[in-house]
Amino acid sequence: MFKKILIANRGEIACRVIKTARKMGIKTVAVYSDADRDALHVEMADEAIHIGPATASESYLVMDKIIDACKRSGAEAVHPGYGFLSERESFPTALQKNGIVFIGPNSKAIAAMGDKIESKKAANLAKVSTVPGYLGEIKDAKHAVQISNEIGYPVMIKASAGGGGKGMRIAYNAAEAEEGFQLARSEAKSSFGDDRCFVEKFIENPRHIEIQVLGDKHGNVLYLGERECSIQRRNQKVLEEAPSPLLDEKTRKAMGEQAVALSKAVGYDSAGTVEFVAGQDKSFFFLEMNTRLQVEHPVTELVTGIDLVEQMIRVAAGEKLAFKQSDITLKGWSVESRVYAEDPFRNFLPSIGRLVKYRPPAETSKNGITVRNDTGVFEGGEISMFYDPMIAKLVTHAPTREAAIDAQAAALDAFYIDGIQHNVPFLAAIMQHPRWRSGNISTGFIKEEYPDGFKSRPPEGADLQTIASVAAVIDHLGNARRRGISHQMAGQSVRFAKRRVVQVDDASVLLEVMGAHPGPYYVSLLDDQGQPKQTTEITTDWWPGQPVWQGTVGDLDVAVHVRTVANGLNLSYRGIQAPTFVYTLREAELAALMPLKVAADMSKYLLCPMPGLIKAIHVGEGQDVKAGDSLAVVEAMKMENILKAERDGKVKTVAAKAGDSLAVDAVILEFA
Repeated sequence: MFKKILIANRGEIACRVIKTARKMGIKTVAVYSDADRDALHVEMADEAIHIGPATASESYLVMDKIIDACKRSGAEAVHPGYGFLSERESFPTALQKNGIVFIGPNSKAIAAMGDKIESKKAANLAKVSTVPGYLGEIKDAKHAVQISNEIGYPVMIKASAGGGGKGMRIAYNAAEAEEGFQLARSEAKSSFGDDRCFVEKFIENPRHIEIQVLGDKHGNVLYLGERECSIQRRNQKVLEEAPSPLLDEKTRKAMGEQAVALSKAVGYDSAGTVEFVAGQDKSFFFLEMNTRLQVEHPVTELVTGIDLVEQMIRVAAGEKLAFKQSDITLKGWSVESRVYAEDPFRNFLPSIGRLVKYRPPAETSKNGITVRNDTGVFEGGEISMFYDPMIAKLVTHAPTREAAIDAQAAALDAFYIDGIQHNVPFLAAIMQHPRWRSGNISTGFIKEEYPDGFKSRPPEGADLQTIASVAAVIDHLGNARRRGISHQMAGQSVRFAKRRVVQVDDASVLLEVMGAHPGPYYVSLLDDQGQPKQTTEITTDWWPGQPVWQGTVGDLDVAVHVRTVANGLNLSYRGIQAPTFVYTLREAELAALMPLKVAADMSKYLLCPMPGLIKAIHVGEGQDVKAGDSLAVVEAMKMENILKAERDGKVKTVAAKAGDSLAVDAVILEFA
């Protein structure tokens, strides 16, 4: 077994590999760029080596620097993680020439499967069902349109060397095919250094299901069940689960056996993933093979009990797999949420900056429920514009799918992040969505359920009552604290119930609250005549200043994000994010008379929706534009975003140019 390995990656996956290496008694070496000098993976590793500037093309993607770091540190092997060099055929070859072991598949398997065009050809030879498409070289955008017309719309344009949703576009007509090809090729070049793309038929209302395979260097290949990754946004996975609610044992076996047949055909010898697109009728077609560890591998680990990173290391060291296909059983259900630095309320625009507060839920395993948080950040750290916006992967496991989802919802409610925008409210809302909970999903879920973008769930029913009750207790505690500081009216909170009106967004709840620290507290909901209709006991050890209120409301365990705003609170619970105000009866009467503040009219400006680099300005001063015309292209976190005109107009001034780095809401154009 290896004594020391180097992780040729950063962030969450580097930390993940280090944890398993520690468990195995293997020393680790981290590499880092200028931007990652103080990163968590650098702190966790036994030693760390600087490899260059912040941009990946000058650091993490430079093979010579990784090899040099191995020689300097004495690392015997390299784990590539995912992304960066993990699927570069030339990387394991270069390592081998220098006497260094690659913890991943052999270069021939990467060549056959890592390239999405070649993998489809190999799949055809192995008699694996594939999606209709064109696998030859596409010369230019016009050629892409011609091919798309022949296949029939809609089509998917994909980078041959792609992954992680980069270099991927769906086209429903010739104009979208032309534009999509150009964008996919540009993103592919920027992200992977390879601008080749291919076109295939896009299966409508599909589900994305992938089979985890594991092979050794002795000809053994197994499948470890499936993962469903159908909840996606812009082809980027958001939620994953194992197993899939769609599959039965017969379909699982058929998909698994095809995945193994394909892996054996190319001599695969590590952890890898064979991805399929599946119809709602359980039909399935091969999409691609990822010759690396997948981001979503934890859900497979939790339902199988197999540490995939450990198996990759053991296989690379020449060991045989210690189990057979008949030993693989799927126990319980696991759900993973990808926590991203992005603003779901502004069309998921990337967010960068410092993590002023980072308080993930505690990792636990008790009463049949496991909570796991794979992360590469820490409180006070910074989310950089140079890399992927992932903050963490929050994973839960339970005996049933419903229990795993409920555990995920509770963990998301307890996950507190401040300083940047993040998608936790969006993930929490999905956990409550009846379509998700029923398992009736497809890759179009987000687009179909949130066609106008994400908005907070309206507070209603039991959730409204819970938020109002928590707000009343928070206000009650705050008043008690102030009385204690001033030494006035001591003990009054115990003797008398306080009648309050709690305004949660547009909803209003009349209630009474009583009790004193450390509780319990009693909240009574009142009817229109002011008579109690329901009383709930509430317990908590929360105290003013803590960012997450945790306690029980009746028999329900509750966690609520708490942010103070002028004269009130901003509370987040189960995907509801609502301004909340607790009034006395007289205050409520006066608040109803206050005029609403009107936001400034910015409709004459095109604002930069995210911190990013201006790649192109497509219009000039004095130019007339039509609704839908492309105005500018902004690149942020490896993705190119086209900004289009929302209505007809005329450009008055152009305030930015290609190459400018702009902050969020910086003015790009002004219209007449």
